[in-house]
Amino acid sequence: MRNPLLILLVWTGLACHSLAGYSRISAAAEPAPQQNATAQDPQTAPLPHPFPRRFPAPEFPAESEWLNVGGPLRNRDLRGKFVLLDFWTYCCINCMHVLPELKKLERAYPNELVVIGIHSAKFEAEKGKKNIEEAILRYEIEHPVVNDSDHEIWQMYGVNSWPTVLLIDPEGNAIWGKPGEVKFREVDVLLETGIPYYRQQGLLDSTSIRFDLLAHRQENTPLRFPGKVLADTNSDRLFIADSNHNRIVVTTRNGRLLETIGSGAIGRANGGFRTATFDHPQGLVLIDESLYVADTENHLLRKIDLRSKRVQTVAGTGVQAERPWPGLEKLKQTDPLPKRWVGAPLKTALNSPWALWVHRGDLYIAMAGPHQIWKMPLDGSEIGPYAGNGREDIVDGPLLPRKPYDLGYSSFAQPSGLASDGRWLYVADSEGSSIRAVPFDLKKNVRTVTGTAHLPQGRLFTFGDQDGEREDVLIQHALGVVYHDGDLYIADTYNNKIKIINAKTGQTRTLAGTGNPGSSDKSGEFDEPAGITYVDGTLYVADTNNHLIRTVDVATGRVGTLKIEGLTGRPPTKKPQRPRFARAKQVKLKTVNVNADLGAVRLDVELQLPAGWKINKLAPADYWLEAAGQQGPIDRAALGRQSLPEPASSFTVTLPLQGVGTDSLTLGMQYFYCQEGGEGLCKIGSVVWTVPIKVDGSGSSKPVRLTHQVRAK
Repeated sequence: MRNPLLILLVWTGLACHSLAGYSRISAAAEPAPQQNATAQDPQTAPLPHPFPRRFPAPEFPAESEWLNVGGPLRNRDLRGKFVLLDFWTYCCINCMHVLPELKKLERAYPNELVVIGIHSAKFEAEKGKKNIEEAILRYEIEHPVVNDSDHEIWQMYGVNSWPTVLLIDPEGNAIWGKPGEVKFREVDVLLETGIPYYRQQGLLDSTSIRFDLLAHRQENTPLRFPGKVLADTNSDRLFIADSNHNRIVVTTRNGRLLETIGSGAIGRANGGFRTATFDHPQGLVLIDESLYVADTENHLLRKIDLRSKRVQTVAGTGVQAERPWPGLEKLKQTDPLPKRWVGAPLKTALNSPWALWVHRGDLYIAMAGPHQIWKMPLDGSEIGPYAGNGREDIVDGPLLPRKPYDLGYSSFAQPSGLASDGRWLYVADSEGSSIRAVPFDLKKNVRTVTGTAHLPQGRLFTFGDQDGEREDVLIQHALGVVYHDGDLYIADTYNNKIKIINAKTGQTRTLAGTGNPGSSDKSGEFDEPAGITYVDGTLYVADTNNHLIRTVDVATGRVGTLKIEGLTGRPPTKKPQRPRFARAKQVKLKTVNVNADLGAVRLDVELQLPAGWKINKLAPADYWLEAAGQQGPIDRAALGRQSLPEPASSFTVTLPLQGVGTDSLTLGMQYFYCQEGGEGLCKIGSVVWTVPIKVDGSGSSKPVRLTHQVRAK
């Protein structure tokens, strides 16, 4: 029997790839139009159900492994919220494109929407908890993620491609779904339509919620998920894409810090080194004193003038391109196809540029999003695809079709690394676990050095860890490649190894790495290395998940770690700001008379939680004390932000007194409470007590009781 949830899926054409090939599910599930059937006041007239086609969402499997959250979530925990399920795998570029859209939705609907990532792995390396947690941190995900390593939830919902999103309503019914990349507005319009109905019916729970994210417990490392590294053979310099610090770090080869380029903030501002901003940069290439940067999540190419210390944008609009072919969206069906697909660099949208190379005055770009290699002359006269028909696959053949997506031409699968011997451009084609060779001679064809192009099917799903002759070699999601003296050195990312491939024969052997993730120099361990560069017998490796730059001696395979003296991570966070307490429960007490002889006023604070609920022990435990005016009997030095040793539903506050008279004290706090049996979804409440106080010699010696009854919602 066909899964009824399948009819909710609306095909978009921007999916990564499918476990069942490229099958397309096409059935619409549009919200019903809102209508007022009567002349009643629209504020009170019953609204029609906006989603007539809906099906009960299945329960999450009891044994599911939950990440980026304090504990497992159950359907009943999510009642009253819209829930968006995001089926993803962390290697997939299309899945990466969805994450910023989800973040926009989470910001727009913080109290009405819960996003849950369902991580259904493609590669074997992506099934492990630690690797998924690293991906959660690298992509700065702020919602719970389920490790669906065996595709159990995937199959329950009838999903067959990455990414896929499904929307569940506050009653627990699946109401809409879509395979492929989703944009903010597509879900936004559904929530705009649905929220009024569920609110009118009393089914919407707008209580604030909180998740205990992995990011709350991370160290501030000098580098943060470095993506690429480039050695300058003409000078003693290394350039490091410090990707999650949104900057470029320049050092000597022995680790002496020379420069940091970029403020560290996410943005796309041009200007001086201290004020320019990037968004998770990756690929780097140097021409004279001009450093070109693939500013990946900005979908831009940037140029850094190392002499004048200025950053400028040289290509891209800052918006992700939706098509691999510049100008295609403007063509009418009757228009003739252009002879070449090119556009003006600053007017042409790009799609996740990941790696760069320069050859004879042309900049070559591994455009990971559309699965192509692009080219731009350094004079900035034009930009457009150089190789790849825009289909995600590993296929050899002529460079570029004139007709978009035409079969019989070369296909790539998320190209992520570039190198060259001067005649061929070598490509780390990550999703196909292959190393490709792209000719600079336009008469020659794209070929595969080692990989899956020879297979009749399953080219994107054949991977492993096997050295040997070309036909026997298996690698796993390699992201980096560099050429030297007839050999290709690759960062075999998901195998945690550095390998050597003969550029002509494809023969492959492991140079360094045990295969197990780690950071030991003695054992030669890596953890998802991504970038690699060569100079004077040494490889420098961006060891991404270890937040390090590693060295490998090419002659011996010996591994070391580059220590960068003086480099610090992100600056300390700003001093916490007082919460606005805009929706807090206001509790005002009558004037309390306190005996001045005590020398202090004691407050006994108690949150009276409903049965079956508890304070979240993993949440912040702060409260704010304030008093009216600059002077009074309460010592002002004891006021401000205070922290409990650990979260608790009751605690005592003691405030020193410095005289007699009247005062007015407020204690405000946010509290996080969860149902017994788990700390997955915790609700947020807030309360502000206001206590007028009179201090004299005749007052009471008893503590002041501040109580608040929390109601389950």
